[in-house]
Amino acid sequence: MSATPTTGREWHLVARPQGWPKPEDFALREVAVPELGEGQVLVRNVHMSVDPYMRGRMNDVKSYVPPFQLDQPMDGGAIGEVIASRSESLAVGDHVLHGLGWREYAVGDARHATKVDPEAAPLSTYLGVLGMPGLTAYAGLLEVASFKEGDAVFVSGAAGAVGSLVGQIARLKGASHVVGSAGSDEKVRILKEEYGFTAAFNYKNGPVAEQLKEAAPDGIDVYFDNVGGDHLEAAIYSMNVHGRAALCGAIAQYNATEPPPGPRNLGMIIGKRLRLNGLLVSDHQALRPRFIEEVSAWVRSGEIKYNETVVKGIDHAVDAFLGMLRGENTGKMIVSFDA
Repeated sequence: MSATPTTGREWHLVARPQGWPKPEDFALREVAVPELGEGQVLVRNVHMSVDPYMRGRMNDVKSYVPPFQLDQPMDGGAIGEVIASRSESLAVGDHVLHGLGWREYAVGDARHATKVDPEAAPLSTYLGVLGMPGLTAYAGLLEVASFKEGDAVFVSGAAGAVGSLVGQIARLKGASHVVGSAGSDEKVRILKEEYGFTAAFNYKNGPVAEQLKEAAPDGIDVYFDNVGGDHLEAAIYSMNVHGRAALCGAIAQYNATEPPPGPRNLGMIIGKRLRLNGLLVSDHQALRPRFIEEVSAWVRSGEIKYNETVVKGIDHAVDAFLGMLRGENTGKMIVSFDA
């Protein structure tokens, strides 16, 4: 094994974005790699995740997860190889899932890293279909939205890491109708031809409410919201009595500089007796064993398909993040570091 590195590069947030983040809000800096303490490991990151929730962490506001600090390394999901260890639980050569992304080398407590098997599944899947996005889809649909066989389901942002799995899980669990929205005709094709959605539409081609009504003329029972805004308003119009919605994200307004208008039809929630629930995956960790068992079996059998958009090199991590916010990814956006 090569000598333990003494320096590594990491991305720092250097300015809080106003509206859309800009490349100059970030800096890639070379820093010293800390010495290991007792119970710690040094991990060479192989893949890191960029996710929509990270945009909120760039604002200095109180939320469910602390904001990124200026001139400090950002963090997020990552997969890496242990290259030095002072822990009995993890050995050199082990691959681990951990929360210290946005850097080449991570030093952290072994108890905060989860060993993963590169033989069981490609390492990148532990950041996507078998990771946080997958569990978000599984828990949001089955537990938060109380999906039941025969439900008609609408998923916004359906070609992304979470949405693509929501639609496929709904189909496998016996949905009567699965509709997805996406931002390009090619993504619409993928939803229908690869993921097995009953119907799909490009939200850029016309009013969402009209396209949803055409795609689901008998209404919807479950809405999985990754977008907010006009998608949420359209879903409320189309939801049947006692419909349920899992509100996972609102990417349409993450970069807004003014408070966005809320749905104009909230009064319909009363007459339709709708249930709209917010969703944080951290509340549903107890489902993880069942999720891994069921979804990994579907992946192995080919019943669930997944896509990854891979950007090479830590130098391009911010490009990947900004591309994800613009919807340039199909499936999970992954940054793979050069070996």
